[in-house]
Amino acid sequence: MSRYRLMDAQRASFPVGLMARLLGVSRSGFYDWARRAPADDPWAGLRSEVERAWLASKGRFGARSVRAALPPESEGATLYRVRKLMRELGIRGIHPNASKRTTVPDPGAPARPDLIRRDFSSPVPTVRLVGDITYLKTAEGWLYLATVIDLCTRMVVGWALSERMVAGMCVDALRMAKSRGYVAEGAIFHSDRGSQYTSRLLADWARANDVRLSAGRTGSCHDNAVAESFFASLKNEMYSLRDWPTRDEARHAVVGYVEGYYNRARPHSTIGYRIPAEEMEAFFERTRSLCEELPAAA
Repeated sequence: MSRYRLMDAQRASFPVGLMARLLGVSRSGFYDWARRAPADDPWAGLRSEVERAWLASKGRFGARSVRAALPPESEGATLYRVRKLMRELGIRGIHPNASKRTTVPDPGAPARPDLIRRDFSSPVPTVRLVGDITYLKTAEGWLYLATVIDLCTRMVVGWALSERMVAGMCVDALRMAKSRGYVAEGAIFHSDRGSQYTSRLLADWARANDVRLSAGRTGSCHDNAVAESFFASLKNEMYSLRDWPTRDEARHAVVGYVEGYYNRARPHSTIGYRIPAEEMEAFFERTRSLCEELPAAA
């Protein structure tokens, strides 16, 4: 029955015969079901909204994210109901796969404190940030991505792509975040103990920009779980779904995912299924309003 409902929902877009063949059902069975189906389906509207939200996510969203993306006026949109409708439609979200780390520690690097201690919360944006590097495979060779993520909004506030895994890309990602106004004075930047993050180049930049450096324990992915979670989302929701012939094509896709989707369209569970960029903008709007009120109060 769920296959028939899916066919019925897509009748305006695809031939019934084609859908029947792809879904492994008969045309006659579908038409028989359509004749017997009740004309008044109380969940027809919500079913369409669920399918629309799932399709808009390009098949990435699970039930919780689909529910968060539904219009506020959607009636009866409990998590149970959304899950049930998704089962009826034969759709599901993308589940994460295991990740592989790229950390190569420098045994001669100076000791660095762990200022985060697995507390990945932050009272306001721009003051607690995390970063890491991941590898991306293309037919031309490896492409490396360094990120800076704000712990309050979960927005990727800085990033850099390079054909080599070097310390300069970590500095470039932080420089981007700083230039956008997303790194406060005295902010904490937390990373693993990879040689790129314990380099003198990064230490000099942090000192010049009043950023406190923090590092987790060697070999513990849990000490930088937020950065690891973002990389899992990037690969499971977009990058691992196809092959990438060139680095240039991969670059464009990664930038589009980060800036066009993850920051500005994807609901994030940690912040109540709100949008990271919208949360960041709301913070700056509150800050601007407060600054405007201060002279009048004085």
